[in-house]
Amino acid sequence: MRVLGLMSGTSADGVDLVLVRLEGRPPELEYEVLEHRHQPYPEGLGSRVLMAGQNRSSDTRELAILHADLGRFYARAAEPFRGRADLAALAGQTVWHEPPHVTWQLGEASWLAEALGVPVVHDFRPADLAVGGQGAPLVPYPDLLVYGEEGVRRSIHNIGGISNLTYLPGRDPDGVVAFDTGPGNCLIDEAAALMGEAYDPEGRIAASGRVDEELLEIWLNHAYLRTPPPKSTGREVWKLERLAFVRRLHGADLLATVTAFTARTIVAAYRDFVLPLGLDEVWVAGGGARNQTLIKAIRSGLPVPVRTFDEVGRDPLVREALAFAVLGYLRFLGLPNVLPQTTGASKAAVAGRVTLPAVEGPLFGK
Repeated sequence: MRVLGLMSGTSADGVDLVLVRLEGRPPELEYEVLEHRHQPYPEGLGSRVLMAGQNRSSDTRELAILHADLGRFYARAAEPFRGRADLAALAGQTVWHEPPHVTWQLGEASWLAEALGVPVVHDFRPADLAVGGQGAPLVPYPDLLVYGEEGVRRSIHNIGGISNLTYLPGRDPDGVVAFDTGPGNCLIDEAAALMGEAYDPEGRIAASGRVDEELLEIWLNHAYLRTPPPKSTGREVWKLERLAFVRRLHGADLLATVTAFTARTIVAAYRDFVLPLGLDEVWVAGGGARNQTLIKAIRSGLPVPVRTFDEVGRDPLVREALAFAVLGYLRFLGLPNVLPQTTGASKAAVAGRVTLPAVEGPLFGK
């Protein structure tokens, strides 16, 4: 099947679309990435998403309109793929993630089904919540099928708005460990916004600032960072306003300190929960893979090689959309697609709902 995966991450900057050819069934799954596109959110839509995710959009009508507007946006972004995909898999835009109670992704899938004329698998997370999981992370099983290599203990690390890792001990699904380590780009982007920047290109602003080591030590006492996996988190937890004494920092010093904090939370996650299992290498994906200041700090704290997806010949912006394409493919085949030990679920969910395009002609045949 040719599956179109659509991923809108916690950076809330737009949608990545990956068309992939998939064949076979686990454990032998063949894949080929055919095309990748990124479609930024138009001005105004991204800010509405961020407001919803920060609990600043409590009006029911506003949220309902945002749900429909995101659906139409995904449909427009996918139009170039009409006639080329057999199935679509829509991650949706997470605006609230509070396991085990609720997880909420916006973006009405019906618009996408009509735009492409094919079934759409969407709303993946609630099925895992219903069997006791956190609804995240969902990508470890696709990571295993795509990046697992016999005899290699590899971690696939994604730095989007939130930072997460998948530890792959070869090809064995029972040994996979995955969890959100904490903030990824979210605090960095917030600090950049205070300087009138959308983000910190390659970490250049952070590199020019001074790190406040005293604040770092305070921030690193956050309870989430000490909690063992399985665990997941979101933007509703990691906000600048929630960091103690953050207002004493400004400009490049603020960016330097939150970048160092992000790096150290990642290093601490490996030190506490992954390195004791045995680790050979780390591959870094997501937009944060191109933040050289952040990557340099992570490398300095880990005793194993840390390579970006660019350095291993892969596109760092493809990983999550590709993972959701695999999730949708497995769901369409009626197969389990979530590893329960990575979410804390009691059993493996067959996650995702299916929305079909409308049909022409009379309701009943002759």
